[in-house]
Formats: sequence, C-alpha cells, structure tokens
Amino acid sequence: MAQDLIEESGIFFDELNKLRALEPDVSQKTSELKDDCREFVEKIGRFQEKVGCLIELVDQLSKETEKEKLKSIGARNLLKLVAKQRETLQQQLQALIAEKKMQLERYRTECDALSKVESEQNEFINQFILH
Repeated sequence: MAQDLIEESGIFFDELNKLRALEPDVSQKTSELKDDCREFVEKIGRFQEKVGCLIELVDQLSKETEKEKLKSIGARNLLKLVAKQRETLQQQLQALIAEKKMQLERYRTECDALSKVESEQNEFINQFILH
C-alpha cells in the first residue's frame, strides 16, 4: 500500500532499489530508444560515407566523360578541316590539270605548225636541189 502511494506520487524504485522519477518500463523503453537512435545515427553515418564515395565516383566519371566529349569534338573538327583541305587541294589540282591541258594543246598546235613548216622547207629544198 505504501508502495502504491509512492508510485501514485510519481516516484518509483528500480530493480536495484534506486529511486526513479520514471516508471521502470518507461525507463527501459527510453534506454532502448536511445540505443536504437545511436544505431540509426551510425547507419546514417555509414550511408553518408557510401553516398559520398558514390558522388566522388560520379563526379570523376563526369569529368572523364567531359574530357572524352571534348576529344571527340576536337577530332570531328580536325576531320572537317582535313576534308576541307582535301577539297581545296583537289580544286587546286584540277585547276593545274586544266592549265597543263591548255599548255599541251598549245604545244600540239605549235608542233603541228612547226611540222608543216619543216615539211614545206624540205619540199622547197628538194625542189631547189632538183632544179
């Protein structure tokens, strides 16, 4: 009866007969909750470490991807430049071919004219010798 009266006033005795302001069940649940909270905080800490490592890995992959992207853009630009240079060279060579063809035609015409003159001179010499 005295113990009930003490408990009604909010004072309790634990298993070691120490005076407590909380009920033993509430005290035990509070201790369990404290342990659960500590375990939860540790798990959150490990999770944050893993997420930090993952973020570092993703950042590193992102940087490598950006490098490769820039390399591919550079290679594409170089390829375009080579194609333009090849086209320019082809145009220059075609112009040179056209020029050489015209020169060849002039040389043929000149050769034909000189052959005709030679033939006429040979004929003249032959006529001059015969007369």
